[in-house]
Amino acid sequence: MTVALMWEARAVPGRGADLVAWTEEHVRELARRPLRRETFRAPQDRVLVVTWWDAPYDADLPELPEPDGELVTRPVHRWRFESLGEVTDPGAPAGT
Repeated sequence: MTVALMWEARAVPGRGADLVAWTEEHVRELARRPLRRETFRAPQDRVLVVTWWDAPYDADLPELPEPDGELVTRPVHRWRFESLGEVTDPGAPAGT
């Protein structure tokens, strides 16, 4: 089974790059390496990190901690998802 952990935070205005650097540093410190990881950025200095794990849904997995309160405007949002496998749109043109 594949589980995806999503971690999203909003940096103090103008500190988005600092929050990205913070996440990169802390991902390297996780007790285990995920199968895959992606980091995203959005307007309003928001940062999203998604990690994929080969584990049961309720597994004890390493997660990014809460950043220092001086770096973020609110508590981190966290979600956990279970993969349903790759789904293709039967109406989509071939190759999409």
